[in-house]
Amino acid sequence: MKKFIIILIVIAAVVGIGGYAYKNYLQNQEMLNPKFYSGNGRLEATEIYVSSKLAGRIEEIFVKEGDLVKKGDKLVKMQTSTLEAQKAATLANIKVQEGELAMAQATVKHKDSAFTGAEKEFKRQSALIATNAVSQRAYDESETRFNSSKADLEYAKASVLAAEGRVAAQKAELQRIEADLADSVLVAAYDGRIQYLLAHEGEVLSAGGRVMNLVNLTDTYMAFFLPTSIAGRVQMGAEVKLVFDAAPNHAFNAKVTYIDPIAQFTPKSVETQVEREKLMFRIKANLNAEKLQEYISNVKTGLPGVAWVKLDPEADWESSPVNVSKPAK
Repeated sequence: MKKFIIILIVIAAVVGIGGYAYKNYLQNQEMLNPKFYSGNGRLEATEIYVSSKLAGRIEEIFVKEGDLVKKGDKLVKMQTSTLEAQKAATLANIKVQEGELAMAQATVKHKDSAFTGAEKEFKRQSALIATNAVSQRAYDESETRFNSSKADLEYAKASVLAAEGRVAAQKAELQRIEADLADSVLVAAYDGRIQYLLAHEGEVLSAGGRVMNLVNLTDTYMAFFLPTSIAGRVQMGAEVKLVFDAAPNHAFNAKVTYIDPIAQFTPKSVETQVEREKLMFRIKANLNAEKLQEYISNVKTGLPGVAWVKLDPEADWESSPVNVSKPAK
């Protein structure tokens, strides 16, 4: 009986040691070949400068710092008095040139009629001179009138072309002025938030002068760094969950949109899961643009957080280290 108990104890010990070893093996495999990996980062967004295409004075600014704007919203209006004067002058010039064009066209009709008569007379004189039915002098005079009327007609037609060119040039100038008038109203290129005003009403800007900067909230992402041993397994379009310090109970869906093709030394501000490595790869994960519209008013760039990237496409997020009490959005 005592011997049997000893055998059972040995078997139990062997099974326990085997189970412990197998558990360690699985843990080691997970460490060597993880299905998920994380990196720290901050929420970022593309920033653009709202600038004046033309030199001029700022007449009115319709927004203030911190305002949310929609694509196409008016932001700034530049003074247009000079352009309006140029437009009025160009419209007047167009009327003048169109009048000259009409006169040139009327001249062509008159010259064409004269040429037709001279041509008929010259043909008649040519037929008569062949039979000596008309004098050489009469023939020469009809030829002269024919050549002269032909030259006059060609000159009149050239004058019409020149007048048409002047009208077209003035109309092109009008289009340019109207385009400049349209460009004098600066609008939002994206849905976003006004971050800083760099100029104020009444200030004079040179061409390309900056008025404000706009944060494009439709292009919001987190940039994080992964070690070389992990970055090679990240695929473009891989699923990512972003968990922000300000909302630790929510995981927001994102996708890998950029993988830096060149490794770089680990920035001092970057925290990694392992002891600092010499070389890291920068990864960008963009939030879903459609979902972003639902809470765009709450988006604040600079929020710190953690990006969990799925390395194994077959892995299930339920088995991931992402610990959230509410369903991911």
